Amino acid sequence: MAGITTKQEKQPIVFVVSDSVGETADFVVKAAVSQFNSGFVDIRRVAFVNNLAHITEIVNEAKDTAAIIAYTIVLEELREALVNEAKKHGVPIVDILGPMVDALAKVSGRSPKMKPGLLRKLDKNYFSKVEAIEFAVKYDDGKDPRGVLRADVVIIGVSRTSKTPLCMYLAHKSIKAANVPLVPEVAPPEEIFNLARNRVVGLTIKPELLNEIRQERLRTLGLKSGADYASLERILNELDYADAVMRKVGCPVVDVSNKAVEETASKILEIIRHNLP
Repeated sequence: MAGITTKQEKQPIVFVVSDSVGETADFVVKAAVSQFNSGFVDIRRVAFVNNLAHITEIVNEAKDTAAIIAYTIVLEELREALVNEAKKHGVPIVDILGPMVDALAKVSGRSPKMKPGLLRKLDKNYFSKVEAIEFAVKYDDGKDPRGVLRADVVIIGVSRTSKTPLCMYLAHKSIKAANVPLVPEVAPPEEIFNLARNRVVGLTIKPELLNEIRQERLRTLGLKSGADYASLERILNELDYADAVMRKVGCPVVDVSNKAVEETASKILEIIRHNLP
């Protein structure tokens, strides 16, 4: 009866062979095994296979144990050696990656890179980006001064100079960015004065433009445009205060007037590029 293991049944063995970590083949094999509802298959992962001697050793062991070989080897010389050795010794093999790569190459007309470990590298980049986005959210608008010391870059400036959009844009490039608003009534965190000058970037803007932006912001919120927040006198006071803080920090300053977030981010990346791994 299907799904029942008898005493006479032999435990199947599958060698998962890869010239990288072998996670892809391991996942596929486990997915196949799950269809038998038995859990009696012995899966043995052999990672970072990088020479012909290792190929011969694996095939001989598979022959002696009557095992199957499932593989994700992209290096042509090793792949051909494995296929030939397995055929010579009658060892069943399953190419996990090859058919899909070949099909994509045929349809796209492009040649695959044929480099081991690219998926793992992509995964690493993805998680690095997610971590940076979470960082930007957690340390947005000076919520927690501890983020200042952990950030790749700290953005400082008055309200409505695009500090948050900039941090999110940088996060999508795996840059951990925190931002601190500069308000005359609130002293900035002392940490910003202890950082290397190219880890802090100040933002400034033309007063008249900031006046327009803040008035529009108030209208969006349904508030009176004559509020002190949007008055030119208040804006000039804030910009003077911010300028004094930036001079004390000794940081580079970027004028964001009429600049897209992407353009400002490009300037910031140029400033901090020496800080990045």
